[in-house]
This record gives sequence, C-alpha cells and structure tokens, in this order.
Amino acid sequence: MVEFGRLADLCRRLRASPGRLVKLGLLADYLRALPADAVGTAVAFLTARAFPASDPRVLGVRGLPDVQRSAVAANAAPAPLLTLGDVAAAFAAVAVAGGAGARRTRDELLRGLAARASEEERETLQRIIAGEMRTGVSNGLMLEAITRAFGAPLETTRRAAQSLGDLSEVATLAVRGGAAALAASSARPGVPLLPMLAQIAEDFEEVLEAQGGTSALEYKYDGARIQLHRDGERIWIWTRRLSDVTASLPDVVETARRELGAAPFILDGEVLALDAAGRPLPFQELMRRFRRVHEVERLVREMPLTLHFFDCLMADGHSLVGEPYARRWEALAAVTGGRHLAERAIVTSPAEARDFLARALAAGHEGVMAKDLRSAYEPGGRGKRWFKLKTAQTVDCVIVAVDRGSGRRSGWLSNYHLAVRDGDAFADVGKTFKGLTDQQFVAMTERLWALATSDEGYTVRVRPEVVVEVAYNEIQKSPTYRSGMALRFARITRIRDDKAPEQATTLDELRALYERQFATKGRSV
Repeated sequence: MVEFGRLADLCRRLRASPGRLVKLGLLADYLRALPADAVGTAVAFLTARAFPASDPRVLGVRGLPDVQRSAVAANAAPAPLLTLGDVAAAFAAVAVAGGAGARRTRDELLRGLAARASEEERETLQRIIAGEMRTGVSNGLMLEAITRAFGAPLETTRRAAQSLGDLSEVATLAVRGGAAALAASSARPGVPLLPMLAQIAEDFEEVLEAQGGTSALEYKYDGARIQLHRDGERIWIWTRRLSDVTASLPDVVETARRELGAAPFILDGEVLALDAAGRPLPFQELMRRFRRVHEVERLVREMPLTLHFFDCLMADGHSLVGEPYARRWEALAAVTGGRHLAERAIVTSPAEARDFLARALAAGHEGVMAKDLRSAYEPGGRGKRWFKLKTAQTVDCVIVAVDRGSGRRSGWLSNYHLAVRDGDAFADVGKTFKGLTDQQFVAMTERLWALATSDEGYTVRVRPEVVVEVAYNEIQKSPTYRSGMALRFARITRIRDDKAPEQATTLDELRALYERQFATKGRSV
C-alpha cells in the first residue's frame, strides 16, 4: 500500500528544487523505495499521465468536479489514507464510464477521490488530470532517474525507451528484470513509440554542414502526425501525443487494410484534410476529424484525408528503429508499394534545397524537413539528424499579462499573454514562453514586475507597454480569445523596444492576414 500523499509531497519538493541534480536524486530515491507493482503507475503520474503512454484509455474530463470542497467538508468521518492504487482504480473506472449518465458517474467517482484527499493531494490529482505537473520533470530526467534507481546502464535504458515508447513500461522492466530485461525489449505493434522530433534551422548551409553534405528533403505538410501500426487484421492509429484515434479515422484504417501489407509494420507519417479542389485545409479544420467520436462517417465524406508516410519503424515484424534513414526509406517504399510517400528529394547544394523549399511553399505546405541519410530513428529525440525549415510570418504583439514559470523557469515571469491592438484596447491572441534566452527572461521578469497592475497568484496582469515581434505558423479562429483569433506555435523573435504599443499589429490587420492564408490553403465550407 503506497500512500498517494508521498507522491504529492515529492511533487511539492520537486517544484521547490530548481536544480536538476536535486530533482534527479529525489526521483530516484522515491522510485527505489516503491514496490515493483507500483513503479509503473508512479512514473505515469509523475510524467502527467493518468495512464501509461502505451495505454489507450483516456479520462475524458477536464478536472476534479467544482463541488469537491463541499464534498470534502461534508465528509466528517476520517477517510482512509489515499493510495496510488486507489487513484489508479478510480481513473480506470472514470475511463470506462459510458452511456447515459456517464458524465455524472465520472463526477461522482472523482468527487469521491477528492473527498478522501488532502489539499496537497487534490492539487496533485488536478495536475495529473490536466496533464501538466509543473515540477520540471522531463521525460529525459525521468529516464535518468529510472537508470539511477534500478542500476541499469543509461544507454541500455535509453534504447529500451526508444523501442517501447513508454517510460512506465521501461521502469517496470528495470525494477523486475534489470539491465537484461531492458536490453531484450523491442518495438512491437500495438504499443506506440514517442515520435522523433526535429530541430529548427535557419538556412540550408547549416543543414548540409551538419549532415555531411547530403540531405534528404521532404515536404513539411501542414497536417497531423500519425503513427500507423498493423499486425495482421489489427490496425491502430496514434497521434504525436500518443492518443489513440483509430475510431476517428476509419478511412485511414481502410486504406491501410486495402493498400498496405499485412505483415507487422509501424509507419510514421502525416495526414492532411483537403478541400474540394484538393488543396490542404488549415490544421484547425483537420482537428475536427481527430476529435470526432460521433457521426464519423458523415465527416469522412465531408472532409477526405490524404496520407503521406515518411518513415518505417518496423517492417515484416523486424524493428528498424536503429537502422539508418536510407534503409528505413527503402523498407517504407516496400511496405507501401510506393504509395502515399512524402514528396522527397536528395540534395547536395543549398541551391537545390531552396528550389525544393519553393515548390513546397507553392503547393501550400509549411516548408521542408531535412534528414540525415545516416541517422537512426530516435523516439522522443531532437537534434541535428532532422531539421525543419519554413518561412514564418510575424506580427507585433503587446504583452498584457504573464504567468509565473515553473521547473527550470521557476522564479521568472515567463509565459507571456500576447495581444494585438483593437482600437484603444488590446485583444488577446495567444500565449508563448518560447524565443527568449535565460538572460532575457531575467530582464523581462524585472521589467514586467515594474508594470504589474494586479497579481492573481499564477497570472500577473501588466500595463500594455512591451512590444514583441512574434513568429507563428498559422492564424486560427478561436472561441477562447476575445479577438476571435489565435496564433499557432507562437514564439518571440525580437523585443521591439523601438515600437510603442500604438504601433502594434491591429486586429483588422490580423484578420486580413488570416484571410490571406487561403491563397494557398483550402477553406472548409
């Protein structure tokens, strides 16, 4: 019986400890002291997951019920201490609740959990449900903690994580079987892997130098990343966040069943939504397909998808994760029969690369990916094996509020609320913590505290005086912000001390930029 309060206390200490080595020690000590059957659950919770990464279940709730406090007050009799097992069992029951009255059932289950929890435990439960622990514990740090706790070599643990894509399973193997069990692990259909990620590059000269003078360029599609698994008649589809969307994409399932081999495979790719003219629709429209659980067939007819595969992690039941990209592409062509492949070119000069980028942009896509032909697939990894290059648009925004940072950014005001000018007022268009150096975060924190007008505990409102240049990938319609618009993947590129708030981008200008996107993109009706 492992008390949930111990995990909640660990989270508190992790948030209070800015140093990485201190966090690592706290995590390793906690994991080492757990019984083997609790380790996987604890790792999932500590990485802000209600269930392990390979578990397709979802809670389907946004948080603890609003009435939790009254429920706690009404519970006069002392409740037994909450355990990890209690929380895991309640989450499992919430995930399977369905049919008429499902929402009430979920609320009652969570209300019962909250009634037994201390204030600190309720906060931890809320953070797990929300998927954001704010303890500064990254997947990489958790991987090192598992290594330290159970005495396996770091490289062996890392390879197991790359093969399995699930840190909970890695930790369970480590505690039960040690290095031998980790070394024997392998990718398998039905268990999603963390996707390999790309680093941003500014020019092709940098890319070619880093990749030995030759790069494989692929169109960077403005779609949604998917991982497609097949084992005989069983087919699974996951998003880049490892959410199971198989039921929402029956047309992709049918394409795989009809056109791809039945031998076990795992493919990495992208899906796009198309308009009637065959042009890609904005990402926001595509998300309607991924979120749909009712009337799926109708939306399949209204919004057809196109597939573009760019990697093969398993073919004929053999893992290719450690094989070079060139070999994986050959396997991909074999599995697909050459169908649904990403547009690709091998280049050896910046001029060739720029021509390929121009073709990608003219076709309405985001830019290009540049991949090292020699590179292995590194699930969850990001580095110079893969680069992304695209032409970003920018607008000038005003900072109107800022959130307190956590983890490595603890002590800073570092998540900036961005707004454009709307007459004499300002209209929010999104948030970002990306783009500034540590030194700039420190200076900006001091500057914004001097402009503070109110402190809501987590969010600090400030006078709208600081102008920043913000790059973005796309402008989306948004019901969340008063502007009705949101910047997708916003990141600060410059602090515009040369500009006054009155010179920031206006809401009318932003609306015009939104409309201009449809010169190359399709529009849903």
